[in-house]
Amino acid sequence: MTQSSWLVIIDPQNIFASPDSEWGSPFFEGAMANIRLLADSFGENVLVTRWMPTADRSTSWGEYFDAWPFADKPASDPLYDLVPAARGVSQHPTLDLPTFGKWGAEIEQVVGRGAHVVLAGVSTDCCVLSTALAGADAGARLTIATDACAGSTAENHAAALHVMGLYPPQIALATTAEILTAR
Repeated sequence: MTQSSWLVIIDPQNIFASPDSEWGSPFFEGAMANIRLLADSFGENVLVTRWMPTADRSTSWGEYFDAWPFADKPASDPLYDLVPAARGVSQHPTLDLPTFGKWGAEIEQVVGRGAHVVLAGVSTDCCVLSTALAGADAGARLTIATDACAGSTAENHAAALHVMGLYPPQIALATTAEILTAR
């Protein structure tokens, strides 16, 4: 891992952090503590993403929002705000996308094609997993910060890590301590 590596923090938003949210992860607070440690180490090479409820409802996203009506709110709703601990960790504007996976041309414009990227955030079993698999396909070198990700359940977190662990050499798994030591 080099100093030019990037930390991409996936969706550290109220909707995934709040215990009152149907999508709130009970592991968010612990993951966020490790995310802050990583962000301090990565300095200006930190990018934060946000999932936004702006997908076209004429697609399968329409059924998705029918299944999760609590989330069918305007993008300006406080549910979609970054949690206080994630505000200011990046000097770059947030990458706001209406997709589970955040990997694509927008992220590559910031981090560079073929870059080494550490992924952290929520939820391990949805947006982190979707981002990692698309990044692997794009040729990125990814490390999943296993203890800086929060799953919907402990079982789903472990299952998602297992799946991502099947993709070496594009995807590696490491703890926050291992990543910091390698820097």
